[in-house]
Amino acid sequence: MFGSVDWSQAFVIAGKEFRDRIRNRWVLAVALIFALFALAIAYFGSAQQGEVGFRGIDVTVASLVSLVIYLVPLIALILGYDAIVGEKERGSLDLLLSMPITRFEILLGKFLGLSAALGSATALGFGAGMVALAGQLTARDVHHYLGFAGSAILMGMAFLSLSMLVSVLSLDRVRASGTAIGLWFFFVLIFDLLLMGVLVASQGLLGSGLFGALLMLNPADVFRLLNIFSSEQVQNMYGLATVMPDNLTNPAVLVAVMLAWIVAPFTVAHWRFK
Repeated sequence: MFGSVDWSQAFVIAGKEFRDRIRNRWVLAVALIFALFALAIAYFGSAQQGEVGFRGIDVTVASLVSLVIYLVPLIALILGYDAIVGEKERGSLDLLLSMPITRFEILLGKFLGLSAALGSATALGFGAGMVALAGQLTARDVHHYLGFAGSAILMGMAFLSLSMLVSVLSLDRVRASGTAIGLWFFFVLIFDLLLMGVLVASQGLLGSGLFGALLMLNPADVFRLLNIFSSEQVQNMYGLATVMPDNLTNPAVLVAVMLAWIVAPFTVAHWRFK
């Protein structure tokens, strides 16, 4: 698949997608939202316990994880749902396909450009949110926070890949947007409720191995696990350490699963786009 790719063509498409998001201030708006939330949670995340102020990066990341699981998938799905079907409705897809560029290069270019926009907004936002706390962070805190931001970008790319698949499969933008919102509801709100229902209904017969494997079917849960098992303090907050098998708490394994979530929907989208 990659051997015959003209990367210069793909990068031209990627550059256009990225510039469009810069031009319409999309990157700036999302970065500002992330920065404000990061700063607010760092200072006021423990207000419900009667404390205000920065209490450490572990507590901050634990609070941010819950927020990011709602925001990043929604932003990614909205960002990419019309990448292909929108071009088709505007009539520009036929013009694009008439040029000496393959369908894979078009799809890859759009994915790379949108990923760059989403990654830039996430990195800038969470980076700016911690600037005010730079003097209170140790080297270990910075490493932990960078890991959190990196995992958020990977999760965003996984949902962006899903949105590209939706865009290829949909007949029009209205159906594409409805499907994208439906996916957000399923993965962010419904999936864990269904899993908890199955766990309760099984009356303990659902083993930790099967439970952990089912969690891998949701990129949002993979993101949550990546950040839970990066800190013992965060593990104690969530209480998942006793029910997850050791092989599924390994960060390398979880990153590999997240990469699979990025590659698999994109591969299916490419097959269908052909």
